[in-house]
Amino acid sequence: MSTMHAVFARPSLWQRMRPVLLGFDGPLMAGVLVLAAIGLVTMYSAGYDHGTRFVDHGRNMAVALAVLLVVAQVPPQRLQQLAVPLYVIGVALLVITALPGVGITKKGATRWLNVGMVIQPSEVLKIAMPLMLAWWFQKREGLLRWPDFVVAGLLLAVPVALVAKQPDLGTALLILFGGVYVIFFAGLSWRIVLPVLALGVVAVTALVLAGDALCESGVRWPVLREYQQQRVCTLLDPTRDPLGKGFHILQGMIAIGSGGLAGKGFMQGTQTHLEFIPERTTDFIFAALCEEFGLAGVLTLLVAFTFLIFRGLMIAAEAPSVFTRLLAAAMTLSVFTYAFVNMGMVSGILPVVGVPLPFVSYGGTAMVSLGLGLGVLMSVARSRRLMQT
Repeated sequence: MSTMHAVFARPSLWQRMRPVLLGFDGPLMAGVLVLAAIGLVTMYSAGYDHGTRFVDHGRNMAVALAVLLVVAQVPPQRLQQLAVPLYVIGVALLVITALPGVGITKKGATRWLNVGMVIQPSEVLKIAMPLMLAWWFQKREGLLRWPDFVVAGLLLAVPVALVAKQPDLGTALLILFGGVYVIFFAGLSWRIVLPVLALGVVAVTALVLAGDALCESGVRWPVLREYQQQRVCTLLDPTRDPLGKGFHILQGMIAIGSGGLAGKGFMQGTQTHLEFIPERTTDFIFAALCEEFGLAGVLTLLVAFTFLIFRGLMIAAEAPSVFTRLLAAAMTLSVFTYAFVNMGMVSGILPVVGVPLPFVSYGGTAMVSLGLGLGVLMSVARSRRLMQT
């Protein structure tokens, strides 16, 4: 009788999983799963004949989902305690990577470090930077003065400069934007923001108007390396070198335009499968999606991203503390930045930089970083729900 009672008393799978899933934000998780499904379909369509890319993409996505579920269990108070150590470790690894003979150099860039396994320290700062700045402004709550924003700017400038020096302009920009979002939502005055925006508009306008003269052979720009200068010049006029530096942008634009309203069909993209689109499973997979699924597929992807971003901003608005509010907003807008920069790059409105399309582009490190960021967002949402129960 006691044995039968023990069998009947054994908790069900739902009873065992309920404490883990309790408090999860359903709409946010739904948005993640829809985007994951779009990513898997697109990867299969674009990469079914590209080795094991689809299988590896599915594995990376499963790992990212596991990371999301684990990080979501970590309360924001614990994340706040990890902010300073994680930032210090990340910056220290960047400094070590920059030391002569220590960092691993590939294709002229020293971005990797061997610590028993090869890692890219800059990926740590994508999460550590918003954490650190959110921690800083939480500590200064109610006491904010302009020197506090100066300190925040210095905390942001150090890793951005180190990553840009590697060089890795794409990752440096992502870290920069992640930090700027926190500083802006912390209460940075519009009197500072608007002049910077106006200066940016003037600079871009001047660059477009004087592009022919600035891109002539032999003209060198300060600050930017030669290949970065060429990327900007190629953006201004891809036809300058249609079979060389302009090939990526031109072929991507041809693929996007040839998709039409409904696309050429699942696995039917000619630009994609005849290898005209470089990096068709990574940076330029958006062009493959446009060609095979057309405007309808693009709108579906945009609606899914918009839903995820708006849900994330709602979570940030309802967050119970300065730290969680700033962190949730930064994590959400980081996803927006990834998507906007990648689509803009492939569409020819932004320079070519190595920024993946979230959920869709192939890449293990980027996918795990995405899972980590969304796990942090889910942790904020979960903490609020648990407070209400």
